[in-house]
Amino acid sequence: MDLGRKVVLGSLAAVGAAWGASRLLRASRRIDLEDRVVIVTGASTGHGLMVARQAANRGARLVLAARDPENLYAAEVEMVHAGARDVVAVPTDVTDREQCQYLIDLAVQRHGRLDILINNAGIITVGPMETMTILDIEDSLATNFWGAVYCSMAAIPHMKRQRFGRIGNVISIGGKVPTPHLLPYTSSKFALAGFTQSLRTELAKDGILVTGIYPHLMRTGGHVHAWIKGDREAEYTLFGLSDTIPGISTPAEAVASRLWRAVCDGEAEAIAGWPAALAAKVHALFPNATAEVLAMVARMLPSDDLSAVPVQGGHVSGQVPEWLSRQIPPGTRPVADGKRS
Repeated sequence: MDLGRKVVLGSLAAVGAAWGASRLLRASRRIDLEDRVVIVTGASTGHGLMVARQAANRGARLVLAARDPENLYAAEVEMVHAGARDVVAVPTDVTDREQCQYLIDLAVQRHGRLDILINNAGIITVGPMETMTILDIEDSLATNFWGAVYCSMAAIPHMKRQRFGRIGNVISIGGKVPTPHLLPYTSSKFALAGFTQSLRTELAKDGILVTGIYPHLMRTGGHVHAWIKGDREAEYTLFGLSDTIPGISTPAEAVASRLWRAVCDGEAEAIAGWPAALAAKVHALFPNATAEVLAMVARMLPSDDLSAVPVQGGHVSGQVPEWLSRQIPPGTRPVADGKRS
């Protein structure tokens, strides 16, 4: 056998051994959600609600957190009907460190332990960089980054005492690839990605596995909650279309399923949706070329109106066709009686 063939066969054998070892490691770490104590932030609507619903269907004990009490309490009732072993809703503003501490402590007092924390709460502000202020960046960091930090740091001592825990941070492809007209959001998500990866390396020795989830835009109706600046109608239209068009946006149910598979298997990260996976790979391989392309995209985006006054998407007269709005699954809002039409 010549040297070249030996090298090829040796490389294939090494790849096969590594793949087999990773499969065995994943299997050894795999857990079930049955009877697990799970906290989900941002759980009143959208992706967070779907994450909670899937955990309820699998018999978890849920602690739901969000700022909106009305939808949160409706979600609490729905989770009971969905099969959760136990559910409690805790109105929480994750930008408040004391409220985050109270959320974690309440879960531990109620159940005697905390198995899984899902940091899902987030906000998004859309518009050109010229319209963004320091306050916009601070607001995004407060929810998207510090909210996850506060909850995680409050949960970690309990998980260390147990010698077990799982933390899932919902980041975004915006934490891997910079996206034009999303400066505050992208900044906060890159920060969260670094925090997540660092926690992973520090806490594995304590039996705590931290997972970063990087979805593409999801069909949850999030564009109506986004804060829009600049040429509001144009910005809202573009963001709303990217948030609803099938094939470009990703079904929220699929992202929630991918999240639970990654968290239960103890994976370091999970990229949800083919556009996110493609963007991450291209940017990692060709960062300079990607930067040039994104700069060209930014030049083509609306920039005539530089209004710095934010308006929530639901109050903007945009051009999102009704048939696209119907692509948003009805399950992104809670139903208090547990029944869905």
